[in-house]
Amino acid sequence: MEIRDPVHGTVQISSAETKILDTAEYQRLRAIKQLGFAEFSFPGATHNRYLHSIGVSHLAGLAFDQIFKNYLFSSSSVRANFRKSLRLAALLHDIGHGPLSHTTEEVMPLLSQLRLAAYEGRSQDPLLIGGSNKATHEDYTIKYVTDSPLTQELRANFPDFSPLHVACLIDKTLRTPDDFFIDFGLDFRPILSQLVSSELDVDRMDYLERDSYFCGTNYGKVDLHWLLSNLSPYRTEGKVFLALNRRALYTFDDFLISRHHMHLMVYFHHKSIIYEEMLNRYLTSPECTFFLPPDIQEYTKFNDHKLFEHLASSGNIWARRIAERRPYRVLIELHNTEESPRPASIQEFIAGEGIDVIWASSKVRLSKYHSGNPTDKFIPIYVVDQYDRWDKPVPIEKASEIFYRYEGARIIDRLYVAPEKLESAEALLQKVPGPVYGRTSPRS
Repeated sequence: MEIRDPVHGTVQISSAETKILDTAEYQRLRAIKQLGFAEFSFPGATHNRYLHSIGVSHLAGLAFDQIFKNYLFSSSSVRANFRKSLRLAALLHDIGHGPLSHTTEEVMPLLSQLRLAAYEGRSQDPLLIGGSNKATHEDYTIKYVTDSPLTQELRANFPDFSPLHVACLIDKTLRTPDDFFIDFGLDFRPILSQLVSSELDVDRMDYLERDSYFCGTNYGKVDLHWLLSNLSPYRTEGKVFLALNRRALYTFDDFLISRHHMHLMVYFHHKSIIYEEMLNRYLTSPECTFFLPPDIQEYTKFNDHKLFEHLASSGNIWARRIAERRPYRVLIELHNTEESPRPASIQEFIAGEGIDVIWASSKVRLSKYHSGNPTDKFIPIYVVDQYDRWDKPVPIEKASEIFYRYEGARIIDRLYVAPEKLESAEALLQKVPGPVYGRTSPRS
């Protein structure tokens, strides 16, 4: 099958992959917007996770072909199965996403209710798998891949490997059931999983370009062709890792900065943030009657449309504001590089005068390495130099200064009030003790 993608052009889908696209589980992604509430700020941002995931799978195939174009595997079937499993992992990496935004994870069931047999024997380190007992969209993704009607389609159309092998490329903590990823004594799981999720994965490559295109911005544009053409494998200690040629290191820097700016200018737009905050207030209120089911076939029926229909039928004040497009408005916006007590003191003062205030704090770091994520340290990306045989490959965070120049977090603190209270709240700002830095009141 051939798909016309506005971002990547012609995308080829195999007949076996088409069977996966045609399942109800995958078709559900047509009704899950990629950027949630962002369309209220960027009207073009109505693209969905269906097309994004197809784009990620397409880039995964291109990356594999570039990395292993001159690599000799033990057989053509090994190469084909590695490529197929990678494309499937990329295709299915987002299939478990909840309706509208990550906020709906507030109403997901306990993880134990999903009965995930694939999690038996995986690492129990809370740093690796998270300390919460509540299910996340990643857990639903593994459920879809390993224990759902979709699983049967995967087995029927890709008999040379199991759905669990695909899941192992999506979730690095899963235990590999056999030696499927081993060839000539080398473990290829690290590099294949890095292409699905890492600081240089095809997921980011696609969503940055796609989100930039549909939002009408320039922040997310990067030189994907140059990045892809400079990817290579690096073998060490019996494993194969993702490597980047040093000549593309500055392009990688630009890739990280582009993502950083997309967070600050698009993903953290004040309208998107307040809608998510209002949705959170509803979902965590005693009046909330919207819950995501643990049964995977029932979960397939839940999408953005179902959530919006529910909000429109609710009498809750926060649900009503979302359904009627009456969000709180920005009273003040503060940009910092470290946490500050100022928003809390201003919020306390305004609330003390009888005006309800929502404080939303958005924080982003340039890299996952700065957050201390251990899974990325266990599976490093290397920088290699094809022209300098004496230059030893090093982990990418040690090869680029950008990790140190942007080590700190960028924090945007916003205080919101009801639009009917905005003028009164603005007048009260003049009475707030001490300076009020960064005073703004965005109208768009």
